[in-house]
Amino acid sequence: MCGIAGILNFKTPEDKIPLLSSMLASLQHRGPDSAGIFTQGPAGLGSVRLSIIDLSGGNQPIHNEDKSIWLVFNGEIFNYPELRTLLISMGHQFYTQTDTEVLVHLYESFGTGMFAHLNGQFAFALWDTRTRALLLGRDRLGIRPLFYHLHHQRLIFGSEIKALFADKTISRELDSQSLSDIFCCWAPVGKATAFKNIFQLPPGHYARFSSQGLSIHQYWEIPGPVQETKKSTDQWVEELNELIIDAVRIRLRADVPVAAYLSGGLDSTYITALVKRHFNNRLKTFSVGFSDPAYDESHFQKKAVNFLGTDHQETSCSHGDIGEIFPEVIFHAETPLLRTAPAPLMHLARQVKRSGLKVILTGEGADEIFAGYNIFKEDKVLRFWAKFPESQIRPRLLEKLYPYIFSQNNARATKYLETFFKKGMDHLDSPTASHRTRWENTSHTHTFFSKDFLSTPFNLEHFIQRFIPFLPDGFMARDPLSRAQYIEQKTFLPNYLLSSQGDRMSMAGSIEGRYPFLDHRVVEFAATLPPHLKINGMTEKYILKKAAGNKVPRKIINRPKQPYRAPISPAFLGTPRQEYVRLLLSETAMNETGYFDFKKTTRLVEKCRHQNGALLSERENMALVGILSTQLLHDLFIRHQPQKNQISSQKITITQNKETPVHVPHTQGNHSKIHCG
Repeated sequence: MCGIAGILNFKTPEDKIPLLSSMLASLQHRGPDSAGIFTQGPAGLGSVRLSIIDLSGGNQPIHNEDKSIWLVFNGEIFNYPELRTLLISMGHQFYTQTDTEVLVHLYESFGTGMFAHLNGQFAFALWDTRTRALLLGRDRLGIRPLFYHLHHQRLIFGSEIKALFADKTISRELDSQSLSDIFCCWAPVGKATAFKNIFQLPPGHYARFSSQGLSIHQYWEIPGPVQETKKSTDQWVEELNELIIDAVRIRLRADVPVAAYLSGGLDSTYITALVKRHFNNRLKTFSVGFSDPAYDESHFQKKAVNFLGTDHQETSCSHGDIGEIFPEVIFHAETPLLRTAPAPLMHLARQVKRSGLKVILTGEGADEIFAGYNIFKEDKVLRFWAKFPESQIRPRLLEKLYPYIFSQNNARATKYLETFFKKGMDHLDSPTASHRTRWENTSHTHTFFSKDFLSTPFNLEHFIQRFIPFLPDGFMARDPLSRAQYIEQKTFLPNYLLSSQGDRMSMAGSIEGRYPFLDHRVVEFAATLPPHLKINGMTEKYILKKAAGNKVPRKIINRPKQPYRAPISPAFLGTPRQEYVRLLLSETAMNETGYFDFKKTTRLVEKCRHQNGALLSERENMALVGILSTQLLHDLFIRHQPQKNQISSQKITITQNKETPVHVPHTQGNHSKIHCG
């Protein structure tokens, strides 16, 4: 695991080493073990490294045999031993034991066809000195990030946006369209980010940049379902178990110990059980609990630990802990958030780091690919209800999703919930029908934006019309569940879950997360499943529960689905109150940024204070976090210009190669080491 950065300038010669050094300094948390820079002509590549495979010999940038190809890499290629064997048989010579070197030789043999061979989580940049072209690539699901800024014939890229902002010529401005999208579907859409003119390479894509410009190409797509086969449920289950066992096996490949998160839910418990049963009987596991019992899952975590017998450590997170760490969360997430859920995960990653570990397995992704969220069951209930709209019985299926509302015997709340969902019946033919209710509910947070910032009021229909072009050809031929899953896997999964709750929080603590459920073979298998094997009746993740069988405690398999959440308003407006909250939500600060209406925000804050936020609705809590996180983002990246960073206590290996005419054999160039202190 690493952080990467680079500059390609075909227009104006520039000394790239000082800027690359500053870019790498901003990424030190991603790679505290070593750093390297390569420059040649228009190209400059840099990397900071978290050593996991070939600890002493895998420093980057990595090159091929004749040093005509140079590469920096963030992530892991889990099938690298098999690829290495293949490439050696084809005549390639290796000088390291790393998975990184596999990439340069794959490119030599297969060009951009290399991506079909990769099983991993990655973002990389490859400079081909012969064609004078840069290749950028990102993994299929978007587990590892890659951002870029393009101006004329100059491209600058990095693993995080803060690396790009090391370049003082790049303006820092929040993008109103992206913020509007975030306050609707929780994340930017497509290649956008929260900042103007800063983009991300989409998952499953590669880009080529040369003097002719930038072109972006898709190399992988989530497949649609196939026609139902004659396979029995047991056969599907057996195939799934074999796939996930192998996905776990190759994700244990490392030259350092691998641990696991154990949340007390089905997904992480199943992964942990497979490791214990097949690979490592002395596995270390970690979990986070909450001092607030409404969010705490420690009871289930202890059941899982006692059943599996892991070497377990737990940490607890209070309201104050969340409020205190939240500015750091936004610094690393680099986007507004509508939830505080990333904060405990940063807290947990730091606990793992304190234990001397670098790599952790997690159960993320199972809810998206096996249909574990209520949003999928909501769509199913609504379609069933729509066949008999006047039924008084069918809407009662909502009890299965929200028992805590119905158990209160609150007729008013029950009626509101039924009316709220029934509105969706008018749009069941829309490609985005499954997500309309969520987006409409979240979009009420737009009322807090100032008229100067969002001059045009948010319109859900306009948002949907902008969103539909991101859907693939033949989308409506997929069954409704597959359509809903596709949208979730293309928006929420890469741009929120794997980013703000995944890569950014773990790497803030120099911890690499690995995701067996997001092995592309497992994702492709899940996409071919008949819908009834994902949601059977009202049982979510049906096939995964069957696969877990006697490997996981029955009480965990059968427990009601509880989405991972963390306290919100009490973390910021409780006692003692966080001082930065008062400052950022003051009239002076809010008038300076101009993003939000101060009077409306003040009324929201006063309501939050009342009974410590107990009267706040879900969307009011989201609005509070969204406003505060946007103000924080402005304060961290726009209002304050960070001082020039340096990499301390590290050696940066700098390789400077002079450009060689095409007809002259490539030379080794000059090598030097410097210490930046």
